[in-house]
Amino acid sequence: MAAPTRIVILGGGFAGVMAARRLERRFKRRDDVQVTLISRDNFLLMTPLMFESCTGTLELRHCSVAIRSFLRRTYFVEAVVRKIDLDQRLVHADWGAQGTGEEHNIPYDQLVLALGAVTNMHQVPGSENAFTFKTLADVIVLRNHIIECLERADVVTDAEHRRRLLTFAVVGGGFVGAEVFGEVSAFMDEVIHYYPGIQRDEIRLFLVHAGDRIMPEVPPKLGDYGVRVLNRRKGVRILTHSPALSIEPGILHLKDQTIEAATIVLSAGISPSPLAADLPLPRDHHGNVIVEATMRCTARPEVWALGDCASVPGTDGKPCPKLAQYAMRQANTLADNIDAVLHGKPPRPFEYRTLGLMAALGHERGLATVMRFQLRGFFAWWIRRTYYLMVMPRWPQRLRIVADWTIALFFRPEISKVDLRPEQVARADQTQ
Repeated sequence: MAAPTRIVILGGGFAGVMAARRLERRFKRRDDVQVTLISRDNFLLMTPLMFESCTGTLELRHCSVAIRSFLRRTYFVEAVVRKIDLDQRLVHADWGAQGTGEEHNIPYDQLVLALGAVTNMHQVPGSENAFTFKTLADVIVLRNHIIECLERADVVTDAEHRRRLLTFAVVGGGFVGAEVFGEVSAFMDEVIHYYPGIQRDEIRLFLVHAGDRIMPEVPPKLGDYGVRVLNRRKGVRILTHSPALSIEPGILHLKDQTIEAATIVLSAGISPSPLAADLPLPRDHHGNVIVEATMRCTARPEVWALGDCASVPGTDGKPCPKLAQYAMRQANTLADNIDAVLHGKPPRPFEYRTLGLMAALGHERGLATVMRFQLRGFFAWWIRRTYYLMVMPRWPQRLRIVADWTIALFFRPEISKVDLRPEQVARADQTQ
């Protein structure tokens, strides 16, 4: 009996998981094709819901779903990919989310690179001194830190120290930065009641953007609406034309001023996964793997790439935006193309025109462009929630999210932190 065709997908984000799901459907009655998905995490993170998890509207686990729970025929491996040998067609990986130090080799016939992206730490010197907002761990760490700042400020008597603790800055006014900023500012309005020693107008929130307007992805009128919504909240300052020059611990240096803030969140763009950027494949100046419109690599026909680590040309010839809605559609086309190639047929180019963009601003306010219509306010916020609820795989997870949202309508957010210290560390702290 001939060995099965081995399709190996690297990455457990939208692109990788949705490609695996489509391949399952394509080859569900065939035993001569084996699909393997390798990911450092055993869950798919619904990144648009991370903002609400940070502020406690959603329970942390509910913005993710276990990959094994909805991929039925795919062989899933939780592992850290160390190296890809394109000549030998081998993936070298360590089992487990942290890696075991014991290397394993996974051979492939068709390789799909869906490795995603990381926060761009090279654009602003000292970026390592800021919080990032890319993973579920980032959400937990940032949420704990914000609550810790409020707890300390409630009892601190030194005016300068208190001022730093109650100053929050977000660097980058794109969609992610604006949504983080909107949810955090709304969170402050809700939880200030728990801290009698803090007045709401003591809290300062800076949104710093190098461009001339925040959320440049949407039409100017919608961007102006977002500015108006955010500016109505106490302590908010939106600084445009203010590129971040450098970041020190607790200090943000701008072109014309310096902000002392205990919390600095970096949201100034992304870079492709270092693993993808280091491969001997054609790459653009950002490090993205260059592929044809079919998402096939010209230098290595057995290698495919999509999502945030790839430069996929759209119908206009320009690289597709790094958005989840594009990654999910690319995944379907890529899976269909692999099926076509295995049947001796030519792959087809990826064609997709976005139906719109959506952003939440906190306090049940949002903005959206949907099929040329510009929406704002509660309706845009509701449309966004509904869309991402239906994108979430599996009904049990959707029902948990609906339950969280319903409870949030009647109660203030929780301010309990997630304790990340093992007992040995906590015990050592008590004896010092």
